Amino acid sequence: MLAGVRDMPELEVRSLYDLYPDFAIDVEAEQEALLRADIVVWQAPFYWYGLPALWHLWVEKVLANGWAYGAGGTALHGKTALWVATTGGAESAYRAGEMHGHPFEAFVPAVSQTAVFCGMQWAGPPLVLHGSHRVSEDDIAAHTLRYRRRLEDLAAAPQVPPPGPREATHGTETARG
Repeated sequence: MLAGVRDMPELEVRSLYDLYPDFAIDVEAEQEALLRADIVVWQAPFYWYGLPALWHLWVEKVLANGWAYGAGGTALHGKTALWVATTGGAESAYRAGEMHGHPFEAFVPAVSQTAVFCGMQWAGPPLVLHGSHRVSEDDIAAHTLRYRRRLEDLAAAPQVPPPGPREATHGTETARG
């Protein structure tokens, strides 16, 4: 799928497993890349109902308090976030009573809320290719075309201004930040 969008203008691809096979993430380089972006696409397989290990570590280190959220953490405000995922299971396996017990949408809030928590605009729903290792080349090509069109639509959309100050409730007191 990535090969089908890699030629898009102004697209910067940062393959975490290629860049950081030792898991030693260059936080400054990753934050600089995020600052350059208007649209952030998180593309990864969906493993064990969550993020792959390196992506999870990336979130913990790069989306830092005071930079991506919290007091002074406005670096990502107004940027758009899209999740592009692949699964090993068929779409039908993501239903009540089936192998995974829930629709795929039940697993989305952890990713979407990460974006929203950082002041980003969530471009949901995620683009998901189910059963990715079992689908035909034609299915991959069709999904890649949907991916490319989704990116083109996001790039053509008017930029949303960053949100204003958010209220956060901490116990009985309210703070603006």
